[in-house]
Amino acid sequence: MVRDPLTPEGFRAATGVSRETVTRLETYLSLLKKWQARINLVGGATLDDVWRRHVLDSAQLAPLLPSDGKVVVDLGTGAGFPGLVLALVAGRHVHLVESDQRKAVFLREAARACAAPVTVHAARIESLPPFEADAITARALAAVPKLLHLGVPHLKKYGILLLLKGQSVDRELTESRKTWKLTAEIFESRTDPSGRVLRIGEVSRHDEHRTPK
Repeated sequence: MVRDPLTPEGFRAATGVSRETVTRLETYLSLLKKWQARINLVGGATLDDVWRRHVLDSAQLAPLLPSDGKVVVDLGTGAGFPGLVLALVAGRHVHLVESDQRKAVFLREAARACAAPVTVHAARIESLPPFEADAITARALAAVPKLLHLGVPHLKKYGILLLLKGQSVDRELTESRKTWKLTAEIFESRTDPSGRVLRIGEVSRHDEHRTPK
C-alpha cells in the first residue's frame, strides 16, 4: 500500500508539537535539501516523504526520553537524525557526535539556522571524554552489540539507550546478552512496519560490577 507523503500539518497532528517547532523543522529541511546537492546526507528517494521517513521517525523517540534526563547524546548523527530533531521537538539540549567533517559542518549550519539547542562534536565517540549521559540515541549506525560497546562508557548507571532498529533487533539482543546484562523494551515503529524502537536500560557487563556514578 502506497501512502501519501506526510505533510508538516500531518506531522504536527501526529506529535502535538507547536507551529513554531514545525517552522523551525521546515527551515532545517530546506537547508538539508540544499546541502544534499553537494554531499550525500540522506538517501535521495527518502526526500519524497522526508517528514515521515526522517522527521517523524526521529521524533517518535521523544516520549521515551527520561523525563528528568538532562544529558542526551546522539551517536553517528549524520544529517541530524534523530538528534537534531529531538532537540527541536523535545526541547532538550542534545550532543551530536559525527566524525564526518563535512556532515559536522552541515549540522552546525543547520543548528544555527533553526536555533536548535545542540552541541556538535566532530569526532569519533571513542575519542571523547565520558558524557555521563542520561540517554544515548542512534539510528542506522551499527548493530546493538557495537552500540553498547560505544555507548555504555558514556552512560550514567541508570541511563538508557534509545535505538531505531530493523527486523534484526531480536537477533542483535541475543548476541548482546552474551556480554551484557540489560533490560530491553521493543516498540513498533510509527513510520516503518518493519522498524522497531529499542529501549535498553540497567546495562552492565557480565564480568563487571559497576559502581554508581
